[in-house]
Amino acid sequence: MPLSPESTLLAALAVPAAGALLIALAGRLPNLREAVTLVTAAGLLACVLSLLPGVMAGARPAVTLVSVMPGLELALRLEPLGMLFALIASGLWIVNSLYSIGYMRGNGEINQTRFYVCFALSLSATMGIAMAGNLFTLFVFYEVLTLVTYPLVTHAGTEQARAGGRTYIGLLMGTSVVFLLPALVFVWVLAGTTEFTPGGILAGKLGHAALAGLLALCVFGIGKAALMPFHRWLPAAMVAPTPVSALLHAVAVVKAGVFSVVKVIVYIFGVDNLAGAGLHGAAGWLVVVAGFTIVSASIVALGADNLKRRLAYSTISQLSYVVMAAALLAPLSVIGAVLHIAAHAVGKITLFFAAGSIYTAAHKTEVSQLDGIGRRMPWTMAAFSIGALSMIGLPPAAGFVSKWYMLSGAMASQHWLAVGVIALSTLLNAGYFLPIVYRAFFVAPSTSEFEHPHGEAPVPMVVATSITATATVLLFLMPDVPLALARQLFAAGG
Repeated sequence: MPLSPESTLLAALAVPAAGALLIALAGRLPNLREAVTLVTAAGLLACVLSLLPGVMAGARPAVTLVSVMPGLELALRLEPLGMLFALIASGLWIVNSLYSIGYMRGNGEINQTRFYVCFALSLSATMGIAMAGNLFTLFVFYEVLTLVTYPLVTHAGTEQARAGGRTYIGLLMGTSVVFLLPALVFVWVLAGTTEFTPGGILAGKLGHAALAGLLALCVFGIGKAALMPFHRWLPAAMVAPTPVSALLHAVAVVKAGVFSVVKVIVYIFGVDNLAGAGLHGAAGWLVVVAGFTIVSASIVALGADNLKRRLAYSTISQLSYVVMAAALLAPLSVIGAVLHIAAHAVGKITLFFAAGSIYTAAHKTEVSQLDGIGRRMPWTMAAFSIGALSMIGLPPAAGFVSKWYMLSGAMASQHWLAVGVIALSTLLNAGYFLPIVYRAFFVAPSTSEFEHPHGEAPVPMVVATSITATATVLLFLMPDVPLALARQLFAAGG
């Protein structure tokens, strides 16, 4: 007998949490532990997929978990934006788990059981964020996600890992407590609720300056969006193993950040409410800050020789595309922001998978060491090339579609600063990605490479990387589902 949509919402939270317990119990048997991980990930995806047809048809399943006080409830409600985020996270967890098996075994990593347990718990928290019915619920699961990913960041146990972990948890917990928590209280006091409502809940309650100030508290309080100057946690977290970097940059953490920003703009402030307040609306300042972050992070990436550092600053830049597009407040640009959450997820996880494969098979970490590596690892570097095209915004990769919508929205609203930022950053993206592809395929490897040839990474890693690269192309060719979900944000009752 199939579960009701409301029961399925609860199952999406419970399945990865229960999986974490079973993974812990199976810790002494690696094959069983990893089988449990894959089965749990498949179970979560099944739950999420079963909810998709209803949400596409206009259903908004909801359930209240706990009522703290009037207008402040721990509640779930699945709407189009949350549906897309849940699909991305649950779908990529399976692929990341497959990749992790090859990576963790191939590199002889310590504490593998703890790694898989924390990974499962992070997916449970991510589902809570995706399905949050109000700002209070989102805040609670947002904090839980920070806490359960901390052991993943500090996985190696070295002083460098602990230092990176301190930066990670300090910035993320600090921004949420200092900025987001007061914003949550203000919203509750002003509106008597924090419920995510189509059109927002703050119309007519604040003047232009106050509205802009409250938006600043929310946006800077959502530190996982990595908006400058609260971005340093992200490169600091690169001390973690590559599957964790993929989790941070593609599956859960940063996506939770930009998802939360878009959700707050659409469902708390309301696009029309923000747009009606002064020149370029109460979010005009946010376009400038996000644009600065896009260009500045791209320039840092341009000069980074370490591959994971280059990818980290690329992520900071790409996240701010989502924030800037949402802040433009034009329907086309907001749709572009939503599409870019999906496009960046599959493209960036491909790039991190490739970086981890290079490290595992060839023990190389710097861009300057990659001469001719495409001849030794053709599958990996072909996948990397597809991910790079998506980040630049070129066909046939998913990033082209989302950038097209963002650019169309910026031009339709005549926001020429945003148009200029997109154009300049696209050139910068090409400047730091294309040389890697050129080195890999068109520069001869060093003599030592011929003396000590290496092949591809372990099969699970190659398969996972190929899957995400294929998904990046398929999302370009068939963007129907994310596009339909994005458009529902502007439909009645979205």
